[in-house]
Amino acid sequence: MDSKDMEEFVANEHPVFMNQSPPHMSRPSVIINLTLGLLWFIVHLAINFFSLWSHLICNIEYYLISFGLFPKYRKFQLERLKYLAVVVDIREAKNVAKINQLLCWLSTIGVKYVCLYDIDGVLKKTFEPAMNGSRDVNSGNYLDVGANMKVLSCCQKEMTVEYISGLDGKEGIAKAANLLRSTYFNGDKDACGNDEIVFTEADMSSALKAIGCGGPEPDLLLVYGPARCHLGFPAWRLRYTEIMHMGPLDSMKYGAIVKAFYNFSKKYQNFGK
Repeated sequence: MDSKDMEEFVANEHPVFMNQSPPHMSRPSVIINLTLGLLWFIVHLAINFFSLWSHLICNIEYYLISFGLFPKYRKFQLERLKYLAVVVDIREAKNVAKINQLLCWLSTIGVKYVCLYDIDGVLKKTFEPAMNGSRDVNSGNYLDVGANMKVLSCCQKEMTVEYISGLDGKEGIAKAANLLRSTYFNGDKDACGNDEIVFTEADMSSALKAIGCGGPEPDLLLVYGPARCHLGFPAWRLRYTEIMHMGPLDSMKYGAIVKAFYNFSKKYQNFGK
């Protein structure tokens, strides 16, 4: 075959080769993949837009509540909120300015008893120097009233504050169990002389109080952080507690706290018999 015949052969075969689809992908499959990719992009965009819109609406509502433009949020009853607990994520517990601002807001609203918790005890270590001393009005004034509790004078109002950590959780229950065990083996058995170990809930509560890990059960628990959980807060103090996630501490808003208290005041809990 000479060069002229070779050129004619290549010219005749080239269009056929160019019109062929890759062996691993047909034209219908390409169309399906493009369609699915477009649908996924539209759904993802719609979800992001809805999330952004909801976040914007909530922020506007919080600002309006802060300025007192909603009458229903101006006056609500706090009789049911006798004890409040606040859980702070460990990554935000070192933000002392935000913690002081939060305590000042709670005192302004009218909260009397607050329990602050972080799993590593950063809050307890940070405010520990103020147990036996005092601070100015902006940072708070503390008087020692117990192992983990202080009286905070902030915004011209007094509020009892308790600081606990993860050591008051699992380690606390272990210490209480050891106390009950030592009490039993020291001869304090039941009146009938039975050797079987029987511990009641009241016994455990007394042991927890004896080692300093007891305390009242919060009516409401506010969680500040990315996780929607209590982050190790002592479970025996959460039997009837209402839990609300408040988002990051850095973006906390006064209106969000007021709305949370208002929603809690409207809830009904049926404890049964």
